[in-house]
Amino acid sequence: MPITEILARNAEMYAQETCLTEINLDLQESHNVTWLEYELIENSPAGEYRREMTWRVFDEKANRLANLLLKRGIKKGDKVAILLMNCLEWLPIYFGILKTGAIAVPLNFRYTAEEIKYCLDLSDTVALIFGPEFIGRVETIYNQIPKVKTLFYAGENRPSFAENYDRLTANCCSSAPHIKLTDQDDAVIYFSSGTTGFPKAILHTHQSLMSSCYTEIKHHAQKHEDNFLCIPPLYHTGAKMHWFGSLMSGSKAVLLRGVKPEWILKTVSEEKITIVWLLVPWAQDILDALDRGDLKLEDYELSQWRLMHIGAQPVPPSLIHRWKKYFPGHLYDTNYGLSEAIGPGCVHLGTENIHKVGAIGVPGNNWQVKIADENGCEVTRGQVGELVVKGPGVMKCYYNDPKSTAAVIKDGWLFTGDMARMDEEGFIYLVDRKKDVIISGGENLYPVQIEDFLRAHNAIKDVAVIGLPEKRLGEIAAAIIELKPGCHCTEEEIKSFCTPMPRYKRPRKIIFDKVPRNPTGKIEKPHLREKYGAISLVAAQTER
Repeated sequence: MPITEILARNAEMYAQETCLTEINLDLQESHNVTWLEYELIENSPAGEYRREMTWRVFDEKANRLANLLLKRGIKKGDKVAILLMNCLEWLPIYFGILKTGAIAVPLNFRYTAEEIKYCLDLSDTVALIFGPEFIGRVETIYNQIPKVKTLFYAGENRPSFAENYDRLTANCCSSAPHIKLTDQDDAVIYFSSGTTGFPKAILHTHQSLMSSCYTEIKHHAQKHEDNFLCIPPLYHTGAKMHWFGSLMSGSKAVLLRGVKPEWILKTVSEEKITIVWLLVPWAQDILDALDRGDLKLEDYELSQWRLMHIGAQPVPPSLIHRWKKYFPGHLYDTNYGLSEAIGPGCVHLGTENIHKVGAIGVPGNNWQVKIADENGCEVTRGQVGELVVKGPGVMKCYYNDPKSTAAVIKDGWLFTGDMARMDEEGFIYLVDRKKDVIISGGENLYPVQIEDFLRAHNAIKDVAVIGLPEKRLGEIAAAIIELKPGCHCTEEEIKSFCTPMPRYKRPRKIIFDKVPRNPTGKIEKPHLREKYGAISLVAAQTER
């Protein structure tokens, strides 16, 4: 069943019920303001803005866009890109594209003009819908993307090179177009995070999207009474696929624009949020604010908050132990996934397995998992190998890239590029990215293990471990450490803290700096290797 049918069902069953709420608690200071006007809530603190949408309006907006695209000659299989900040219109636009039988192509809002052009060219996009934050970037390239025949601008002060999306859709029919869709039809192209190079175009079918719906509702048991807080960017599979639980249950969700700890708790309290998906840095910031006394739990109504789950990157066990001290009644889940496997859920911890915190979990709903060697054969329990998954959410292919597709999909199994091990009970522990493994003096060092150890230090807010060139050992482990505000620490103190680790695992270089993360929370290690690797390479060559 195509996912658009779930939206149509909700529009009929829950027509007048709120499905989405957008909140911006600091509109004046935000650099990512959407184009639509915000309504100031009566009797609320100044600066608090809030908009709502019902399921019927959601479906009608999607239908209007679908009919506009069809009028413009966009047909089944064509690609339509979305370049917007998180906003109330994002998901109706996404579903409007799907209703035409076209393929939605969400773009990372951090992309430079050149990266936008690269992704539009790679995906053969024929139409682009963009917001005001991107006028400058699109203006730079719009005459260099000949395949893109249509540019719709969602905002005020329309640039001359684009058409007015809002005015055009308002004049279109709000009934669903008669386009037959099947599970095997192509639906979306997502782009890999680019943490290992230029992003790849990942093609998924409607079957993939529906498999994600079933996985999410199975793992987190969303009910119609739930309210999901969505903070991460909607262009990424993580945020959208977790929201699919709200779609399946016909329940509410809130799009919060901003990640300040006080904003998160305020929204949970005032919107009666029951489920929150966080990234590690945001959970860390909440805990640090509570530790400092900047936030006090008694100032908020949080009794309805039943589940907090985390994904998108390795989760330090120490973080969850701290979280449970402040929120002992919360259910907790870790979600592992990748865009090639339609986002989160191919492996998950499960709320019943809190005693196994540190593991990413067991195979998710309808997924198979194994830990394999380079030949695809399972390794012995406890040994490190590559995490390999198989299920209905595996991508169809890397679009127009059969060589790269063949390198990662073999006999239906997706080779994730993540190194992991499985314990005797069948729980999987993520060790590191295959490309991030450091080979030092013939020993394999797994940065995630070192990072988890260092995060237990009270002064450390975040840490990234990378390999740097070294004359004798080939590579050494370097720890880039971001300290908590107001904390001070020396290199000697860090090295002393590391003495319980085996000597070969201890970082040989300590660098105090900010740890860069992308919008989905992943550490940008290529940036760190580029920044510090060149210096280290020069030093290594000088020693020769």
